[in-house]
Amino acid sequence: MAGRRAAAGLAAATIALTAAGCGLGGSTKTVTVTHTHTITTTRTVTSRSAASARPCLGADLTGSFTLVPGSAGAGQISYLLTLKNTSHSRCYVRGLPNATLLGSTGSALLTHIRPAGGAASARIILEPGASAVAQARFSPDVAGSGDSQSGTCQPQARTLEVTPSGGGPMDASIRPPTSVCEQGTLNFEAFGYAG
Repeated sequence: MAGRRAAAGLAAATIALTAAGCGLGGSTKTVTVTHTHTITTTRTVTSRSAASARPCLGADLTGSFTLVPGSAGAGQISYLLTLKNTSHSRCYVRGLPNATLLGSTGSALLTHIRPAGGAASARIILEPGASAVAQARFSPDVAGSGDSQSGTCQPQARTLEVTPSGGGPMDASIRPPTSVCEQGTLNFEAFGYAG
């Protein structure tokens, strides 16, 4: 009988120890193992050099000179000149636009192009269908030296005639038409790529 009591005690101790390991003071740990596989691919991309592009001609481009919404402040406003390559060949523009404001009859108005910041001279390569932009800041209604001091400062400009590096003018419509005070002074940033 003593042997049975010892066996029963041993069985009770085993059950108690098992229960203790299954949640009564024990813990469970989950281990996640991640395997990473890296593949490196090398591609050689051949592009045509900038030297193979020619300067854009006026006939290669279409354009617009449009008001930048929300740009008015301190008597100034911004307009964005956009030139699109509509030819079948790549060409480039660079630096500041060479431009003249034109009135309602197509006559030239006073125009002074000034750099707004550094005048970059990088070539902006335009594939067929690509565009370049240049932003100008100016005063449409605050008369400067040499401007009319009553009424509008200068006659209203309706077109910006742009002559790109390759020569030949093209007309960019001004939307909306505007006066450009300070004798037609446009503070232009250099051309940048627009896509």
